[in-house]
Amino acid sequence: MPIFYPQERTALFIDGANLYSSTKALGFDIDFRKLLEHFAKQGQLVRAFYYTALLEDQEYSPLRPLVDWLDYNGYAVVTKPAKEYTDAMGRRKVRGNMDIEIAIDMMELAERLDHVVLFSGDGDFRCLVEAIQRRGVRVSVVSTMRSSPPMIADELRRQADTFIELQDLATSIARAHAPHPHPVHARPAEVAPAGRTL
Repeated sequence: MPIFYPQERTALFIDGANLYSSTKALGFDIDFRKLLEHFAKQGQLVRAFYYTALLEDQEYSPLRPLVDWLDYNGYAVVTKPAKEYTDAMGRRKVRGNMDIEIAIDMMELAERLDHVVLFSGDGDFRCLVEAIQRRGVRVSVVSTMRSSPPMIADELRRQADTFIELQDLATSIARAHAPHPHPVHARPAEVAPAGRTL
């Protein structure tokens, strides 16, 4: 059974922090233009959402250039302020969970879609996936089992209609790295997004 059908109305829901962790574990960066082109060829791409939390009080957020680029290049970017806190060990951490925003958008759009592609391995999404499936929408989950430990929760992988191994997409969506004789500054996608330890 094919994963995609040409007549399908498809939408992408990208959990930015989760996708960043997965690609970092696999050792490649995403070219978001290529990602959009890849899925646009698979069917009728209705919308591509990218979700991330941002530290609003920072004078410069390393994620801001990526978010701005996505916003101008075909993605619907959903952001919210991240919360900064200090853990019991005195380490500065950032919390920015986007699960509710992803769930609301997916439920609202479900009646106009045939296929949802969720870029996340978070097991918390299992119930959401099941609810979307009950509305007659197929759900594919993109994450990886090839990292150590695997980034995909077993319960989410079992619930999805199709599991797409992120590493198998690398040839289509990875950013090409030009050789450079000297170290270069980190690009936006290489800097830990909100939701990750700084």
